[in-house]
Amino acid sequence: MTSTKTGILIGAVLALTWAIVGFWAFFFVAVAMAIGAIVGRVVDGRLDLSSLVDVFRGGRSSS
Repeated sequence: MTSTKTGILIGAVLALTWAIVGFWAFFFVAVAMAIGAIVGRVVDGRLDLSSLVDVFRGGRSSS
């Protein structure tokens, strides 16, 4: 599946959520999807969790 198709699918899910059950359900689904994406990247090894924590703490990156 290409990035474009994935983006269309995500947009459709969010739009239907908003249209059917309202803004707060849409917001919850969007937050849950973002958390799922972060967890997926950590599990795949494409995101270093300690550097992510440093970013939120205001630490500087090594690059």
